[in-house]
Amino acid sequence: MDYELTVPIGIFDSGYGGLTILHEIRQLLPQYDYLYLGDNARAPYGPRSFEVVYEFTRQAVFKLFSMGCHLVILACNTASAKALRSIQQNDLPLLDHHSSPRPARKDASLSENTQESRLLPGGFHPPFPPPSKRVLGIIRPTAEIIGQLTQSRHVGILATEGTIKSQSYQLEIQKFAPDITVSGVACPFWVPLVEYNEMDSPGADYFVKKRIDQLLMTDSEIDTIILGCTHYPLLLNKILKYVPRGIKVIAQGEYVANSLADYLRRHPEMEHRCSKGASCRYLTTENAEKFKESALIFLHEHIDVQTVELEQARCSHD
Repeated sequence: MDYELTVPIGIFDSGYGGLTILHEIRQLLPQYDYLYLGDNARAPYGPRSFEVVYEFTRQAVFKLFSMGCHLVILACNTASAKALRSIQQNDLPLLDHHSSPRPARKDASLSENTQESRLLPGGFHPPFPPPSKRVLGIIRPTAEIIGQLTQSRHVGILATEGTIKSQSYQLEIQKFAPDITVSGVACPFWVPLVEYNEMDSPGADYFVKKRIDQLLMTDSEIDTIILGCTHYPLLLNKILKYVPRGIKVIAQGEYVANSLADYLRRHPEMEHRCSKGASCRYLTTENAEKFKESALIFLHEHIDVQTVELEQARCSHD
């Protein structure tokens, strides 16, 4: 395939977890071309500041734009929590301004409440030509649907420290279901358990049970738990072992894939841009062989990988 002629959908993660999102998207939408980029050399993003995560994510997004992507999914909870809004507000309007003329409007900012790039319906549709580039996150799709899944109106979040501290799930859920009580617990050892392929080890039982017990002690009325990290679906068997019967456990991938499909249906101008060769390429900032080995845990298949460097993104603010 001549990749120079493709317009793939970009999928970005700071590491490997986004491969679980990519897998679900490809299961539902296999016809499109995809370009996955993992910034594995600088992972994890979770402990980093908002400013650093924004800059790193911005570099990755611009890299994917430069390689032909018009639509990029931040398949990383930390990037979605700490960088998505800034990229949508600060960078995309400038890209659109430089790429196509449009009538001026009073408020040029884009927010998650009003911008028309949301994965699910209800976005604002501005009276000027469709944007040339879009960046979408993975927190909103689950937040929008969670009100239909919980009966007790008490929801738990299991995620990385960075995502829990950002309170992004709490904020997003409150927008759509303000009556829901949200409690979160950080699970600092869960990602290493996955990346070192220790999901089925006895040690995994200890760490998984500890965090689930901690969450349910925080709020005994929780009836739905969101796995707020893209690594955690690989621990699902262990998680289900220690979650009491009757409590739902929700992984993001299915909802993100459904939301992307809905977005493309509602935005034919973007859907027509996306090439349909059913291909997938993989990029990493880490050693390619190391990425191949770790990706096998997530994808259960051998893949070809290219190592790339990320440079400081340039977008004029003049």
